[in-house]
Amino acid sequence: MIPHALRWLVALLLASASACAQAGLRLSLDTDGLSRSEYQASQALLEEAEAALPPSFIERLDREVEVRWSDDLPADVYGRITRPDSLSLNARLLPRLLDPQLADADSGRSHGSLRRELLATLLHELTHLYDRARLWPASERLQQWRCSTEFGSSGPIGQRDLCRGQTQRRFSLSDDPRLLDLAGWQQLVGRRGSREQDNGQVARSPDPYELSNPREFVAVNMEYFLLDPTYACRRPTLQRYLQQHFAWQPARQAECPADYAYLNAGRDFGRQPLGRLDPERVYEVDYLLAEPNQQWASRWGHSMLRLVVCAPGRPRGPACRLDLDQHLVLSYRAFVGDVQLSSWDGLTGAYPSRLFILPLAQVIEEYTKVELRGLSSIPLRLSREETEQLVARAAEQHWSYDGDYWFLSNNCAVETLKLLRGGTGRRELQDLDSIMPNGLLDILESRGLADRSVLDDPREALRLGYRFDSFRDRYQAMFVVLRDRLAVPQQEVEEWLALPPEQRRTWFAQADLRASAALLLLEQAALRRQLLLAQEHLKQRYLGARKEPGDGRFAEADATLRQILDNSGFLSRPAELLDAGYGLPQPGEWQQLEAATNERQHRLRQLTDNLDREVRRLLEPELVAEIEAGEANLEQLGQHLRTLHKASGGLTLP
Repeated sequence: MIPHALRWLVALLLASASACAQAGLRLSLDTDGLSRSEYQASQALLEEAEAALPPSFIERLDREVEVRWSDDLPADVYGRITRPDSLSLNARLLPRLLDPQLADADSGRSHGSLRRELLATLLHELTHLYDRARLWPASERLQQWRCSTEFGSSGPIGQRDLCRGQTQRRFSLSDDPRLLDLAGWQQLVGRRGSREQDNGQVARSPDPYELSNPREFVAVNMEYFLLDPTYACRRPTLQRYLQQHFAWQPARQAECPADYAYLNAGRDFGRQPLGRLDPERVYEVDYLLAEPNQQWASRWGHSMLRLVVCAPGRPRGPACRLDLDQHLVLSYRAFVGDVQLSSWDGLTGAYPSRLFILPLAQVIEEYTKVELRGLSSIPLRLSREETEQLVARAAEQHWSYDGDYWFLSNNCAVETLKLLRGGTGRRELQDLDSIMPNGLLDILESRGLADRSVLDDPREALRLGYRFDSFRDRYQAMFVVLRDRLAVPQQEVEEWLALPPEQRRTWFAQADLRASAALLLLEQAALRRQLLLAQEHLKQRYLGARKEPGDGRFAEADATLRQILDNSGFLSRPAELLDAGYGLPQPGEWQQLEAATNERQHRLRQLTDNLDREVRRLLEPELVAEIEAGEANLEQLGQHLRTLHKASGGLTLP
């Protein structure tokens, strides 16, 4: 016979074992008023929800949650948490759940059938419970309180993620700085620890409700993470985050394509803009800095990222740096068509900020030849994994992001830093803060993330493509030829280019073969400068037409320029080409993309066929006269050069 005390001990151990076996999330159905068939359908739904959840989710959310059918919910609400241990489902949906035809029919919602929507609702609401649960031990809470007290928080989203010199906080999902970066609630410049209240990732969303706040973002994305096999292909960075958080992923996973679709925003309208970017072919990522100039918007430079893409078939390695025709540039820009910015509108956020993907050759020409600014391409010290993650994040932003451009708080440097922070997850980037492109490069270098030593040898930097010199030095060299051979009175090339075309023309007849060649190059530069001024003029007229649509003076400019910009706008906001789906486009959507981009490109080619005539009709007569005079100069110089060349017996230039 077992002694009484021993029997008590055995009973206690058995009770403890039973409690351990029952630890974790437990869903219990309130059966009050349910028929047998209603009970069976409801219980099957609960079991399906439990089976879909990660084991660590169930283990951490250690509580019993009662699920009941309620008549108190609004008609459009499928379910709601009513207490920390109670979840209500809309009783109006129960009869439809019992009918297989109605339960499996398309509900008109994002997950398809009614059964699927109810399952997603259960997972959504349970995620809210999980997200609100404090998962760190009670012994750590005092430390967390001290951190938040010392560094503060601003609004429901803003909290410091690191205590300097102390241990890292442990977060619920919607309060994790890493998730907030990926979700689109980014850190505010100059207010460390504070977060943006608006989310710019508005395009290609599975459900706009996710943009309400970070808590809803987490819950909506958990639905798709658990139920959509293509989620990993459509939102790879969030899939990676959730997979790491739970140390688990759903068994059903679609096979993702090796590359990402993107729209090449190059100016060649005869080329199919739909491209495919394979992260395996990206050798390195550079911080690409356009040097400052004297214009108000450019006095601190312009931040971009350069993807060093290897030619097809070439193994990843240093030789890929010479495949310049394959390289791409990630550039946050504030206006379609490379039109120069209005400083006041830039300050007040009147422009959209979008991620353009451009061919490197076009970027080099824009800055070195047109704007006369040099480019420095500084390699970033990223691991192979970080490089591929950054490429994936850039592709996601290309399709989803449509923010506002502010010169002083959300400019190219801020956007580039956000992309680096979200794409790599590097801790060194978490407390960086810079609104100046050149200042951001300095900080990246000081943190050991950028290798500026590639510029130490100027000749080698030019040869290997770490440096692209401004054509200003070449133009100045040509201008020195003019001073030596023609004794022109101007001292700098800018003074010469600023002269009216007729005054420059008076020197042509005196020019020998070498001076004429120099004049030809400078006339080409002058015409580019004149066209840039014309572009600025058109932009002002276009913006004026938008602000004063009833003013007949601007109606013609508004109609023509709106048609051009509307047809080319898809290059910066490609999501408008697709009417369904979310995240990165999948192979099933590529055919629609190809058809849509071909149609848009055909329209743009038709516009560009008569663009010159249409644009000049909109310009002021004085500006048109200057452009035509510049073109006449080029024609006259060409003829003069041919005459001199023939007279010299075909000799080469001295």
